[in-house]
Amino acid sequence: MLSSQVNKMVTGAVKLQAWKQGVRLFSVSQQHRGDAVGFVGLGNMGAHMARNLVKNDYDVVVFDLNEAAVKSVTDVGGKSASSPAEIAAQMKTIVTMLPSSPHVKSVYTGDNGIFSTVQSGTLLLDSSTIDPSVSQEMDVLAQEKGSVFMDAPVSGGVVAARDALLTFMVGGPESKFEEAKGILSKMGKNVVHCGGVGTGQAAKICNNMLLGISMIGASEAMNLGINLGLDPKLLAKILNMSSGRCWSTELYNPCPGVVEGIPSSNDYKGGFGTALMAKDLGLAQNAATSTLSPTPMGSLAHQIYRIMSNTDLKNQDFASVFKFLQEQQDESRQG
Repeated sequence: MLSSQVNKMVTGAVKLQAWKQGVRLFSVSQQHRGDAVGFVGLGNMGAHMARNLVKNDYDVVVFDLNEAAVKSVTDVGGKSASSPAEIAAQMKTIVTMLPSSPHVKSVYTGDNGIFSTVQSGTLLLDSSTIDPSVSQEMDVLAQEKGSVFMDAPVSGGVVAARDALLTFMVGGPESKFEEAKGILSKMGKNVVHCGGVGTGQAAKICNNMLLGISMIGASEAMNLGINLGLDPKLLAKILNMSSGRCWSTELYNPCPGVVEGIPSSNDYKGGFGTALMAKDLGLAQNAATSTLSPTPMGSLAHQIYRIMSNTDLKNQDFASVFKFLQEQQDESRQG
């Protein structure tokens, strides 16, 4: 009799302890669980974007060939995967941020790519800047897998990526836009639906064509002003209160020392690479050719950045066009 009562008491105590333990674990799990997002591509901007998701209590699993970039995310609470396929097998929301169209095709369609293990109902958000036709190709393949692909390229640069102030241009089904916006808004301040798949890329290549042109213009103006005896900071101040004011003069001035904390004041390290700008301007020229759209300034900007991509400036920030002009100037004077 006594033994039976003791057993009941022990059993009850064990159950009570287990219940308390379960409540505690459930509470902790709920507190830190967040939403799960896979992230592939941790370049100068992608790493900042992934870290911002971690900061917003998302459970983030990342993949990149650069181990240091992966560590920069795992150090703040993210987890790593061995391949895009491993991420796709775990996650039903995936963001990709890759350099070019071939990289996107490889990550999505390769042997260890996303489509090899993607789950039905997965939302795929590609923030790479690529040819709109490639986005549309990925969309068709995604639909065959029962998943949803949306192109969501970004604008704003590395500083905006770091500070979660990016602008996302989104192409894809309107019915999925609010879901996509919920994630993208944790990495940026503006999320705009542009239309069907590919229209986000269309908006982005138009923007980057203008950016490339304006950066060359800002560099020419700053260099000329300096040669005419103007102090660069004074000239920038005047430009920014006059009709020549633009993003390239105000927030990302190409002249070293004018704006602190940006690549031009750090020997053009980091930022958006010259070769990537040449790639984006090439996308714009392909689009211009296919639509018979005249883009004379875009074509000239493309040629300048192509030339730069064959020099030591290839991996420097695209604002190094200011440095390129000064080098051309020095060669002319020596000749």
